[in-house]
Order: sequence, then C-alpha cells, then structure tokens
Amino acid sequence: MKRFIKSLHRFILPLMALLFSLLSGPVMALPITTLKTDILSEEQTRLLTGEVIVAISSLQEGVTGVEGHIYIAAPPTKVWEVITDYNNHKNFVPNIIDSGIISDNGVEKVMFEKGKSRMFIFSKEVYIKMKVWGDNLTRLYFQQITGDFKVYQGEWTLVDYPQGAGTFLTYKAEVKPDFYAPQFAVKNVQNRDCPQMMLAMKKQAESNNLKSLPSVKE
Repeated sequence: MKRFIKSLHRFILPLMALLFSLLSGPVMALPITTLKTDILSEEQTRLLTGEVIVAISSLQEGVTGVEGHIYIAAPPTKVWEVITDYNNHKNFVPNIIDSGIISDNGVEKVMFEKGKSRMFIFSKEVYIKMKVWGDNLTRLYFQQITGDFKVYQGEWTLVDYPQGAGTFLTYKAEVKPDFYAPQFAVKNVQNRDCPQMMLAMKKQAESNNLKSLPSVKE
C-alpha cells in the first residue's frame, strides 16, 4: 500500500505542476472561423466579369417587378454614398432631370425625383416624392408618398466582397404607373432603364473610390 501511495504521489505532483504552469501562463487564442468568401454563386461569377443581370416579372394587379444585379469595384461605403446622394442623382443617373432631399429627421429622408420616361416614340415626365430609410451600408428601402405611380417601392441591397475590395449591389422594385401604360410597355422601359441606372451607380462609385485612394508617387 505504501508503495502504491508513493507511486501515486510521484505521478500526481508532476501533473499538478504541469497544470499550474499552463493556467498561469499566457492564454492561447482559439482559431477564428472565417466565412469562405471565395465560394461564389454562378450569378456572382457572371457579375465579376462585368455583366449586369436584370429580371423583369409580372406581379399581381398589373404591378411590374424589377430586379437588377451588378458588381462594383468599390467598397460598400462608396456605393452607399452614391445611392444616397439624392441631391446629385440628376447629374449622373440617366433619365433623372431633377432630384433632391426635402426633409431628414435622422431616421428617414423624404426626397423627390423628376424623370423622363420614354415609350416608343413618346416621352413623359414623371414625378415621385418618396421616403427612404434602412440599415447603413447594407440595405436601403424606398416607397412613394405621392407621385405619378400607383405602386413604386423597393430596396437596394449591398453585399461586401472583401477579396475583390468591392460590392455586389442589388436593386429590387415594384412599379405600376398611375397613368395608362400597357404592362408590356412598362416592362420594356424597365428592362432598358434598370441596367443604365445600375451602370451609372457603378461608374460614379468607382470614380469616387479612385479619387479617394492615395496617389502613388513614382
């Protein structure tokens, strides 16, 4: 029995010393699990090549659904600055002839846009007063308050792509004019205008981003 106690004592003492040294030493950080951003969908792969993807659909009660996707070589901060630059949309977004902020309570803004819509050989000026709100740098919602549409609402969504130092931008909207326009004509207009708008946002955001980068001295 004495031999057993002695051998047990010899085993326990070194083990306790080892445990004490581990506990008293610096704490080892656990490895952090990182989302694999290199796993891209087929759609995202197409967007990275410069393609603009637009889908137009017919919804209930004559409402037209619009969805646009584009990749922008600029971080979400720069993309957000552009899509919320309401006072200057008239200067770089096609078919917008006037725009600006009416009010801002810190939570949501009220803004207006006046645009020119072309259908075949005809053109019509349209006016929209809408509220905009959302989650900074990730999602922006908009909805008409008054204007030339029975339905005009939707959202912008920004997804950061760190590997490319860029942003996947998505635009979704539901549109129904408050004036006579066949739905096939509305769909044709949206199918033409949506990619132009997305490309304008891309061009402006990438230009602003390049201007903000430090210049390289040769």
